[in-house]
Amino acid sequence: MARDELLSPEPGPDDLEPALGGGMRAGLADGASGADLIGEEGGLRPRHLDDFVGQRELKEHLGIILEAARRRGQAVDHLLFAGPPGLGKTTLAGIVAAELEVGLHVTSGPALERAGDLAAILTRLGEGDVLFIDEIHRLSRNVEEVLYPAMEDFQLDIVLGKGPAARSIRLDLPRFTLVGATTRTGLITGPLRDRFGLVARLDYYDTEELQAIVVRAAGILGIDIDPAGAREVARRARGTPRIANRLLRRVRDFAEVRRHGGIDRSTAHEGLALFGVDDLGLDKVDRAVLTNLCQKFGGGPVGLGTLAISVGEAEETVEDVYEPFLIQQGLLMRTPRGRVATPAAWAHLGLVAPPSAPLAADPGPTLFDR
Repeated sequence: MARDELLSPEPGPDDLEPALGGGMRAGLADGASGADLIGEEGGLRPRHLDDFVGQRELKEHLGIILEAARRRGQAVDHLLFAGPPGLGKTTLAGIVAAELEVGLHVTSGPALERAGDLAAILTRLGEGDVLFIDEIHRLSRNVEEVLYPAMEDFQLDIVLGKGPAARSIRLDLPRFTLVGATTRTGLITGPLRDRFGLVARLDYYDTEELQAIVVRAAGILGIDIDPAGAREVARRARGTPRIANRLLRRVRDFAEVRRHGGIDRSTAHEGLALFGVDDLGLDKVDRAVLTNLCQKFGGGPVGLGTLAISVGEAEETVEDVYEPFLIQQGLLMRTPRGRVATPAAWAHLGLVAPPSAPLAADPGPTLFDR
């Protein structure tokens, strides 16, 4: 239940504005869709489900849900999109709003510090509008308590007064759709997760899908790129559209300054190499992690803290940002004793693993193999 802060004169509505994320209601009357309102990459984001590349199963499910809602003339069930950063969770929220021709309201979990912040947004929603909360797993418990009746009953509980004279009133809210995005599904509480009508996880993209995304982005940005050049960019994008678009911009800059302006495979290869992105998509810090692990620590095992200090990064950054991709590529292993470089890591760095390195050679049969 919401606290007295919902009616507290401080902070006022103007003070709550930053929590709204800057992307306020934008119906068709304003000539904008929800996708226009999110981030500096808005121009590259698809605005309709048919233009969205990849995530075939999710697209099919979402298409059915949106069409059913249109036919009934009702708001869509609440949606939760989970997955690593850059895979299209925010884009899908904009697509939901654009497909239903309703307004999109954008905020994030860390921005909603007080229950009053959420209440200010909920009371501004129109019928059928989409409320997008990024990093929803970082909502505070007090804010979650306000969100429960809003999601389930479309009502907002407010407490008036304090002490024995306090009384509770309930305000009706328009039927809206909450779209949540999270990179840490396990941190979302069970009661909140169960209130979503669809919980979907976005997967990494394959090279063909990323190539289509690069070609589409190049057309929007007016970049001359051939299929081989687009594939070279897609191949190093780590399965992530956001990274693919970023690499495309850097290759464009390289082509304009050092080459003739068009992008072919050779230009893409040289441009990405100049900006420190190798054939596997590893950047400078990725390679530093592997190089230090192999050369300074003999391939491991080495503790996370020691490895993080050796590359000059925080432990959380190494563990959450760099290690997942290295593990996915089979270059690094987490063991109870610490981080260990795999044979593939030695080979990628062009190094020869010493006999003493973990996983360097087959130790032969053991008692457990007999």
